[in-house]
Amino acid sequence: MTLFQRTTGPLGAPFLLLGGSLGSNLDMWRPQLPLFGDRLRVVRFDHRGHGGSPVPPGPYRIEDLGHDTLALLDRLGIERASYCGLSLGGMVGMWLAAHAPERIERLVLICTAAHLPPAEGWLTRAQQVRAGGMGPIADAVLGRWFTPRFRAALPARVAPYRAMIAACPAEGYAAGCEAIADMDQRDDLARIAAPTLVISGADDPGAPPEHGERIHEGIRGSRLVVVPNAAHLANVEQPDVIAQLIMDHVTD
Repeated sequence: MTLFQRTTGPLGAPFLLLGGSLGSNLDMWRPQLPLFGDRLRVVRFDHRGHGGSPVPPGPYRIEDLGHDTLALLDRLGIERASYCGLSLGGMVGMWLAAHAPERIERLVLICTAAHLPPAEGWLTRAQQVRAGGMGPIADAVLGRWFTPRFRAALPARVAPYRAMIAACPAEGYAAGCEAIADMDQRDDLARIAAPTLVISGADDPGAPPEHGERIHEGIRGSRLVVVPNAAHLANVEQPDVIAQLIMDHVTD
């Protein structure tokens, strides 16, 4: 699997991989790029089934996405890197840190969960998307990604993200739902040795802060930060806060 990626930042700087949310593409990380600019070598990538990456038929599993990311590291000649993932990207990050610890320098997990039941809800959503496409669910997803106040105050900032959801390949989104339905990484958390920062959005309905608490409790020595006035795409709603948290952690 050859993932679509974009690499920016100076040669010789520490590598940071950025893995995005279910339904997103690598442009979701644009708000962080100005701060990262000259201090990190940033690799943004699209999960399989998303953005510019191939769309194999589902179902997918978290380990499939993890192996895709390891193949990306190999293709780019990166032996070891820090990894930051949000939502689905964070689930992949936990898998990488538990199963390929020699490849992960530092870990940032944003608005994610190690286990997100009920599976039936994810499987139903996968069926709906395969039957009707992404358009009918775009507004519901947007409602989880951003707080009502943010959507009302900054519609021009929100509009590209609705377009992002609508453009996501239906099969890729559905198969990603199946990966989340099948996932339970709770027992793997104790295997994670990389220095880990867990970030939750205080107003996140998709992965509420209690999921961040459980990850924090499971990863020895991790740090937890709950960011106020942020829903699921906390990096968009609070871009400077999230960027500074990531930067401080991976360059410490």
